[in-house]
Amino acid sequence: MSKKIANPEKFQPATRIVNAAHEYAEHGMVNPAVYHASTIVFPDVAALNNRANQPYSYGRYGTPTSRALETAIAELEGGYKCKVSPSGLSAISCALLSFLKAGDHLLMVDTAYFPTRKLCDTLLKGLGIETTYYDPLIGKAITSLIRPNTKVVFLESPGSQTMEVQDVPAIAEAAHKAGAITIIDNTWSGGYYFQAFAHGCDVSIQAATKYIVGHSDAMLGSVVCTAETWPQFKMCYETMGMFTGPDDMYLGLRGLRTLDVRLERHQKNAIAVAEYLRGHDAVETVLYPALSNAPGHALWKRDFKGASGLMSIVLKPASETALTALLDGLELFGMGYSWGGFESLVVPFTPIRSATTWTAKGPCLRLHIGLESPIDLIADLKQGLARLQKTA
Repeated sequence: MSKKIANPEKFQPATRIVNAAHEYAEHGMVNPAVYHASTIVFPDVAALNNRANQPYSYGRYGTPTSRALETAIAELEGGYKCKVSPSGLSAISCALLSFLKAGDHLLMVDTAYFPTRKLCDTLLKGLGIETTYYDPLIGKAITSLIRPNTKVVFLESPGSQTMEVQDVPAIAEAAHKAGAITIIDNTWSGGYYFQAFAHGCDVSIQAATKYIVGHSDAMLGSVVCTAETWPQFKMCYETMGMFTGPDDMYLGLRGLRTLDVRLERHQKNAIAVAEYLRGHDAVETVLYPALSNAPGHALWKRDFKGASGLMSIVLKPASETALTALLDGLELFGMGYSWGGFESLVVPFTPIRSATTWTAKGPCLRLHIGLESPIDLIADLKQGLARLQKTA
């Protein structure tokens, strides 16, 4: 096997993600093999009856490929252990079902990713689990919403689409005092720019489809746990038969190696685009917490080490025809419901709220700023905004 780095904590994060889990590679190769495995045979009856003496027992319970990726993601996020799943939504579903049962109460952030909201309002409701949505900016006042049967407080920071930054330590402290655990969707930071466990979270989830894969060519989710939450999650994960194809896991591990340099470029480009958009007279608000004076900037600066390429903007009131003119003529921004890859994307959206009220009058756009030249991206948006104003 390749050399395992001793005492990885002495190295910088960029060095650690390049070197994480190299012990799963063999014969001097830099990358571990891709194991397509279902059946794993045992050498004798003793080994068959005492599986603890054999590291792999069945494909669904793990292979060197899965262990390499899971070890690397756990190290990336500073957690105890990790499991990967077929998508971000499957990771969210499995995590919530691990810690909730009939009669339990869930506090869900009002800005959650829409499929998370749908999961709460359909499947979890049908299982007798009650969900209360809360204002993402509630902070320590979340204490007022916690009940004796509240088992999980779910966070997503920044919030999906509208980018509200939560006071994660304050919410985690309140949850823990009441005996609840905190689960966070940490996809926006790539698990790299926000250390969920250092800020009090018990479980950190990513749609690894996004920044970990990084190339828009694989579906993947990840769940990282503390030592205390790991046994319960692992039991649910394995009981539900969760597992992921080895080729997708390999693509996740490949993408993770370049996470540092890709996020650095995403951030650089996004700040340039955000600065341009903030000065445009067709734009009402730029929702990107890394931008000075943007909503949530103070908390972002306190808790985050950097920013990714995902942002939103609120335009000044415009007709549907004008918005269509803006979007249809863009050359570099594709319209697609994902983000985190190398390419730039844009989609219009209307925020869904239960606990809060969205008051902006103009249309909203979510932008993923990719790895293209920011000069070209700004020029494309400039022409699009000119079309919008001309049509309006």
